[in-house]
Amino acid sequence: MKEFAIGQNDAGQRLDKFLTKAVPLLPASMMHKGIRTKRIKVNGKRAEISTRLTAGDTVSLYLNDEFFEETRADTAFLRAGDEVSVIYEDENILIAEKPAGLVVHEDESGTADTLIARVQKYLYQKGEYDPARENSFAPALCNRIDRNTSGLVLCAKNAMALQEMNEILKERKIEKTYRCVTVGVPKPDHAVCKAFLRRDTKTKTVTVFDKPQPDAKTILTEYRVLRQKNGLALLEVTLHTGRTHQIRAHMAHLGYPLLGDTKYCTPESLKKAKALGLRQQVLCAWRLHFTDIAETSPLAYLNGREFYAKKLPDDWVK
Repeated sequence: MKEFAIGQNDAGQRLDKFLTKAVPLLPASMMHKGIRTKRIKVNGKRAEISTRLTAGDTVSLYLNDEFFEETRADTAFLRAGDEVSVIYEDENILIAEKPAGLVVHEDESGTADTLIARVQKYLYQKGEYDPARENSFAPALCNRIDRNTSGLVLCAKNAMALQEMNEILKERKIEKTYRCVTVGVPKPDHAVCKAFLRRDTKTKTVTVFDKPQPDAKTILTEYRVLRQKNGLALLEVTLHTGRTHQIRAHMAHLGYPLLGDTKYCTPESLKKAKALGLRQQVLCAWRLHFTDIAETSPLAYLNGREFYAKKLPDDWVK
């Protein structure tokens, strides 16, 4: 028999979702049977799979001990690097500035050094996160950027913040602005461009079309030329839609590939990058602006706040 005390970071979850994370050795079929036969109860009473847990609840499992073999808390994040550039932090969220070359989550390479691992290590060392004290929650990233893109990434420090931030992002209440350098100077100096983007999961690339295509999604990319020199242009780009590789692929489609991009490029842009010793695109998620968050949201205090990355690509065009 084992009991779990439900805290704030576990509250709001369905019973089955909680059990999947809290008791990973328990097969789904056994979990469903346990709920049905009252061998899994909430507050001593029969529950449903869809029962929503609240803080203060007790989940009791009258099951064989084999499902509760003590497993050491996952501390793989402690193998991550120590460097985290924190732009903003409060009790609910953290905004980190990711350097180019660092992945946000573990990828196929299996590296332990990721942005989320560094953030979890940072919070662990501050005493704000300990996996041994959590049943099912770990600090999580709310948005992501490519490995070779630098800039701002949002992290939720508790379950409430994660749920709220996901909703805020879904409702597009955060304006995201990027800075990048293109090979070639876009004309006109300012435009909002519409196109259609189709993703290929096998090649992990996207293709941009001028007209609607099957399985292609609409994209809107706004750019503004800030300055230009020697055939390069520094742009400020605002995403009105958020699609995979949108800026890189859309600007390349328009004829102005990002400097250093080896995936969406031309022979000329590759040659330029090689001459400058660049192996990654010059692209930075440099500004986050919180807008129109509902007054009833626990994160309403962020309304109107703007946050900026410190390391910008501006020096490539001066």
